[in-house]
Amino acid sequence: MSKKDLYHNLVRRALEKDGWKITHDPLVIPAGKRKIKVDLGAEPLIAAEKNNEKIAVEVKSFLNLSLLYDFYEALGQFKFYWFALRKFEPERILFLSVSSDIYSEFFDDPFISELSESEHLKILVFDIEKEVITQWIK
Repeated sequence: MSKKDLYHNLVRRALEKDGWKITHDPLVIPAGKRKIKVDLGAEPLIAAEKNNEKIAVEVKSFLNLSLLYDFYEALGQFKFYWFALRKFEPERILFLSVSSDIYSEFFDDPFISELSESEHLKILVFDIEKEVITQWIK
């Protein structure tokens, strides 16, 4: 079994506070002869309020010495998961979750923001202290 990210349970609680029902922990998706595991799968508790959205969330802590290196890894993983989801669960929207500190320190950089947008990176920003979602960047 793969190791859960440091903020895995925090993001799970934040999603639940935001009205999401966790349906998969992890969400297992076929990828050729292999299976991949996206950290969380969720859908709204009250479908009418969330338009029957289904999401998948990959949790990242960005704890290495280089935020840029963490981003390289996260972006590659995101693209791989996005491709598999598009084939097997196309109704599910994939999000990369990052803390508000990392978002303001790294993702607010115009170059990183432009790159994220060009790669269709959707970001869920969470507050570590309050354990809540602060932004959905689509």
